Amino acid sequence: MKHTFLTSDAPQPIGPYAQAVSAGSFLFLSGQIALDPVTTTLVAGDIAAQTERVLKNLEAVLRAAGASLRQVVKTTVFLTDLNDFARMNEVYARFFPEEPPARSTVECRRLPRGARVEIDAMAWLG
Repeated sequence: MKHTFLTSDAPQPIGPYAQAVSAGSFLFLSGQIALDPVTTTLVAGDIAAQTERVLKNLEAVLRAAGASLRQVVKTTVFLTDLNDFARMNEVYARFFPEEPPARSTVECRRLPRGARVEIDAMAWLG
């Protein structure tokens, strides 16, 4: 059985997709960029500020689905510049201090709204 989740505590989708979809015991979270959920504008600041906002957005979507960052089993990080990896990683590590999920990190040419980082996730609800 499939169920979609939507919360006003994270930016509203800017396209035809759900913030998250559960299927069985898994929750699939759409990629989040560093949009402020209230103003819907990209947060000011460097890669660290953007990464923090992205992870807070993911955390809000997880909460709406009754889950937490502790249940995340896989993430994918998209960076527009791999030179930002170390700073992104410092912030990321604060959100996953124990038993971090599996992760892929890739460099991409562009992200929506000029964002420097986007992260999607998969969580285990079982």
